[in-house]
Amino acid sequence: MKRIAILITFLTSQVLTAQYGNYLPAPSQKPPLHGKEWMAITGKPLATTAGSMIFTKGGNAIDASCAMLAATCTMFDVLSWGGELQGLIYHPTLKKVIAINGLGVAPQKATVDYYKKAGHENFPPEYGPLAAVTPGIPGGLMVVLAEYGTMSLKEVLAPAISMANGYPIEAQTANSIERQKKLIKEWPYSKKILLPHLGEEREAPHAGEIFVQKELKATLEKLIEAESKALKQGKNRKQAIMAAYDRFYKGDIADELVRGTKEMGGLIEKSDLANWKVKIEEPLSTNYRGIEVYKLQEWTQGPVLLQSLNMLENYDLKKMGYNSTEYIHTLYQVMNLSFADRDFYYGDPAFMKNSPIKTLISKDYAKDRLKLINPDKNDPAFRPGDPYSFIGKPNPFAKYLREIDTSRSTGFLDDKFKEEFQMGTTTVVAADKSGWVVSFTPSGGWIPACIAGNTGVGLSQRMQSFVLNEKDGPNNVLAPGKQPRVTLTPSMALKDGKPFLAFAKQAGDEQDQLLLQFFLNVVEFDIPIQKATEAPSFKTYQMYSTFGKHERKPGNMMLNTATSEKIRKELEAMGYKIQTENRTSGPVNAIWFDWKHGTLWGGSSNHGEDYGIGW
Repeated sequence: MKRIAILITFLTSQVLTAQYGNYLPAPSQKPPLHGKEWMAITGKPLATTAGSMIFTKGGNAIDASCAMLAATCTMFDVLSWGGELQGLIYHPTLKKVIAINGLGVAPQKATVDYYKKAGHENFPPEYGPLAAVTPGIPGGLMVVLAEYGTMSLKEVLAPAISMANGYPIEAQTANSIERQKKLIKEWPYSKKILLPHLGEEREAPHAGEIFVQKELKATLEKLIEAESKALKQGKNRKQAIMAAYDRFYKGDIADELVRGTKEMGGLIEKSDLANWKVKIEEPLSTNYRGIEVYKLQEWTQGPVLLQSLNMLENYDLKKMGYNSTEYIHTLYQVMNLSFADRDFYYGDPAFMKNSPIKTLISKDYAKDRLKLINPDKNDPAFRPGDPYSFIGKPNPFAKYLREIDTSRSTGFLDDKFKEEFQMGTTTVVAADKSGWVVSFTPSGGWIPACIAGNTGVGLSQRMQSFVLNEKDGPNNVLAPGKQPRVTLTPSMALKDGKPFLAFAKQAGDEQDQLLLQFFLNVVEFDIPIQKATEAPSFKTYQMYSTFGKHERKPGNMMLNTATSEKIRKELEAMGYKIQTENRTSGPVNAIWFDWKHGTLWGGSSNHGEDYGIGW
């Protein structure tokens, strides 16, 4: 009997090895989340609590997501109120996915000539007032709440206002402030708020210290005041929320934000704020083996995932095996092709005469791109394709295709590059029993944040995502009123016309490559949701970083330490430079919809401070 049990165990092991490749994902470190009524997940535990507070008061997933967004903005480490909102929403009545474009734009005085004369030859600066696009989060939050929520702005902002009045700051944020205090001291309003112990050995708050933001609390209370006044005048809920919107972008809040920004040398004018608008858009999508996958338009890097899925649909990934040598090499090469197109063609579609995105995410273009993949070797010189000639049209950027700049390609993968490459933000994922589903990836205004006057609002640093020379990405060249191409990329998938998966992750340029692997974990290998968020992934650095010096590191690959020595050697023989880390999945947050049982399953990675709660 014992011999039979051993034989069964051995045979089971062989079957699993055939299915999953060189190793199985280990048991998850965090338990899966289960809910029937609602699910709330975000990058900070306190922010998740804010979402649960709204749910328990009868709010829907939109209301809860707005509360979580407001709370994370108030915590500063990963974003602030001057940042940007990128979102996908499933509307249960319309039975469709809606895209939210809450990204700010370059001020009217922000020109290539201005930045070059200021000493910036290739890219705008990383930090400070000249790195700021117009704030998008306040407008994005209020438009989403007004259009799709059920509660008042006062109710939704209550947790954030309470936090601004003082909350115990977590160690990650407090230590980040201390590390960045030299830069923070350059901006008077930042120094005043973020460094409460000036002159002492540690000038930042201590972990667990009550962190107070009086200026931000006053700004949020002004929004509530505007809403209350409008309601007393007989305005409806939506109109009252938009009255608060107007006070931020056209009223006294705008006055102080502009004054404080210009005092520090920034370019934002009141007209920049007044003219900016939140866009409600149609998302882009592709069908992968019967699953409709949705991403934001090409002002984000989101279509990279769609391009990659279109190519991978032509392979038998299950047969390759989970994280086998062939599987890792194939995904690496496919992503190289997709990211090469991102680096060259993506940008603000409002500034493109003939955007190539429909061709880039087409099935035929994907098959054509696959012809370039060598199944035995890495190609460190991958270049963008030519979607224009593919459909018989002249390419307006043909001269740059012939002269791709490789000067920012270096071989050594150093710690500073890795830090810039995966610069973190946060995510907000939520769902409720009425059918609303939310996937947000907000960002901007992280430490070291430049705070605008006495508003308490940390300005965005998103200008750094622009390029100043056409050769570095002709559709992403800085222009007044233009949105930079961002890394921020929420995701959503439907199956049989119903929500199947809502997923998102933080961390810069690694977002879509790790979201792709997470999605395949679930769809191809049937890995349960929590385990799928933690499962070992690999990282490629062959695309250009959107931050810092905008470099690329061809051939470099980050593997999980669980990867076998055999597979490492096989990949090295294919031309890869291997490094390893204990955790490579990145902070993925996700909700899977179990329609068989009518329940919600949540997954929140073990990578960072991300946390979820369900009921």
